[in-house]
Amino acid sequence: MGRGAVLALMLCLLGVAVQAEDPYVYYTWKVTYGIISPLGIPQQGILINNQFPGPEINSTSNNNIVINVFNYLDEPLLFTWHGIQLRKNSWQDGTPGTNCPILPGTNYTYKFQVKDQIGTYFYYPSTALHRAAGGFGGHRIFSRLLIPVPYPDPEDEYWVLIGDWYTKSHSVLRKFLDSGRSLGRPDGVLINGQTTKDDGSDKPMYTMKPGATYKLRICNTGIKDSLNFRIQGHPLKLVETEGSHTVQNIYDSLDVHVGQCFTVLVTADKEPKDYYMVASTRLTKYNLVGKAILSYTNGKGPASPELPPAPVGWAWSLNQFRSFRWNLTASAARPNPQGSYHYGGINITRTIILSNSVIRGQGKLRYAINGVSHVDTETPLKLAEYYGIADKVFKYDLISDVPPVTVNNLTLAPNVLRATYRTFIEIIFQNPTKTIQSYNLGGYSFFAVAIEPGKWSPEKRQNYNLLDAVSRHTIQVFPKSWAAVMLTFDNCGMWNLRSEQAENRYLGQQMYVSVQSPENSTRDEYNLPLTQLICGLCKNMPNPGNLYH
Repeated sequence: MGRGAVLALMLCLLGVAVQAEDPYVYYTWKVTYGIISPLGIPQQGILINNQFPGPEINSTSNNNIVINVFNYLDEPLLFTWHGIQLRKNSWQDGTPGTNCPILPGTNYTYKFQVKDQIGTYFYYPSTALHRAAGGFGGHRIFSRLLIPVPYPDPEDEYWVLIGDWYTKSHSVLRKFLDSGRSLGRPDGVLINGQTTKDDGSDKPMYTMKPGATYKLRICNTGIKDSLNFRIQGHPLKLVETEGSHTVQNIYDSLDVHVGQCFTVLVTADKEPKDYYMVASTRLTKYNLVGKAILSYTNGKGPASPELPPAPVGWAWSLNQFRSFRWNLTASAARPNPQGSYHYGGINITRTIILSNSVIRGQGKLRYAINGVSHVDTETPLKLAEYYGIADKVFKYDLISDVPPVTVNNLTLAPNVLRATYRTFIEIIFQNPTKTIQSYNLGGYSFFAVAIEPGKWSPEKRQNYNLLDAVSRHTIQVFPKSWAAVMLTFDNCGMWNLRSEQAENRYLGQQMYVSVQSPENSTRDEYNLPLTQLICGLCKNMPNPGNLYH
C-alpha cells in the first residue's frame, strides 16, 4: 500500500472516529403466504421469514434500521412503522400517501433512524387489509446505556401481541368491504398469534422464575376491537406507553385499544403453578377471549379455569385513561428530563376539530372525517408534492377546521390538510357515533390532554391536563365523546392520520397532514432518497434532484 493510500486510510479512520454515525441494524425479510391455524381452522396467512407473527425489530435509541423487504405475495405491499417518528423522513413511512408499493416479485429497502425514541412499538402492512392476515410484529427500542431507566433491569422481557382475529382471508374480508358489507364480529382473540385449545395439550407460552420480575411489552395489533389484558392473580405495574415513561401505577387489568402499546412489570411472587394471561373484547355485544399460559419454573398444577372478570362499560376505561401520567422525573431518550417541555404554557395557534361519520346503504359503505372519505392515489401524495405536480393529484384543505353541522353526502377524494411548520396545534377528535374510535398520527407523538363524554366546546379546556399528560401517538375516542391532543408540527413531511380500525381506515376514515419546510432546508426534511420507488404520474418525469439545501 502506497503512502498516499495509507494516509487516506488513516484520515478515513480518523473521520469515522470523529464523525461516527449511530450504529446500524440490518434485517432481510421474505414476505410470503403460508397456511396458519391460529383458531384451529387452516387459513392463508402472511408470514415474514416463515414467522407469524413476524420477527422482532430489536434496536436501541438512535440506531439506523435497514430492512430489505422481498415481496413474494401476489399483491403490492408496504410496511409502516407504527409510532416511529421518522424525523425529517416521511419517505420511509410506508403508507400509500408516501410510498409507491413494493410490487410482487420485487424488493425495497427501508432505511430509517429511531431518533430520540424508546419504548414498545409494532409494525404492520399498511396496504389493503393485509394486517388481517398477519405481517405484523413487535419493535422494541432500548434506552442507550448512559441514560438511566426508572426501574431495575427485569429478569427477562416478553412480547404480548394481542388482537382480534378473523378466520376468513384478507381478500374475502376486502370483498366484503368493497361490496358495502361490514366486517362483522371477529372469530376470536389471539395472543402472539395463538390461543389455548384447553384440551390438555397447551404448553406454556412463557416461564417465570419465582421472585423474579419480568417486563411484558403489550400491543393491540388487531383490526377492530378494544381488548382488556390481565393475568390471573398478578397485578401489572405500568412503566411506559408509546415512548413515554409513566408514573408507575399498579393495575389489575389494562384496556388496550386498537393500535396502542403498554410496557408493564410483572413479579412472579404467587403460588408456583400455571396462570392464564387473558385478552378479551371490550365495549362489544359479544365476548371473545384469548388465553396463554404463564408458568413458574418450579410450578406444580394447572391454571385455574376461573378467569378474572373484565371490567364493564367504558366509564371504567375513561377513568383508567385519566390515571395515566407522564413520569416527569425520568430521563427520556435524550439526556434531558421529559418534564422540561412545558406544553401547558404554549399558546395554541390553531384548533382543528375532526369528526368521524359513516354512510351505509344501497350496497355502499364509507367512513369519513369532516365529510371527506379519503381515497388513495396512484401517485403517492408526497411524491406528487416533491415533483411539483400536487395540483394534478389532489387538492389541499378540502376540509375546514370545523366539521359540517350535518353530513348527508360524503366527498370521495384524497384528504390532505396543510399545517404550518412549528405551529402548536390542538386537535379535537369528536365521535358522534355509538362505536369507539382509535386514531394514530404518523411522524409525531402528541399530549393526550383530555377525553370526555359529550360535545367539545372551548370552555372544556379548563378540564385539560396541562401538566403531565402522556406523550403518545394513539388515542381512543369513546362513543358520543371527544378527545383532545396537543402537539407542535415540527416534523416536515406527509403524515398519515388514520383510524386504527381497519374497516374504517380502508373505507376512508383517514387523511394526511402536509408539513412543509418554509426554507426548503435539509435541516427540516431529507431530499428524495436515491433508492425511492417512483410510480404514477411521476414515473416518466425527470427526477427533480435535491430540492432542499
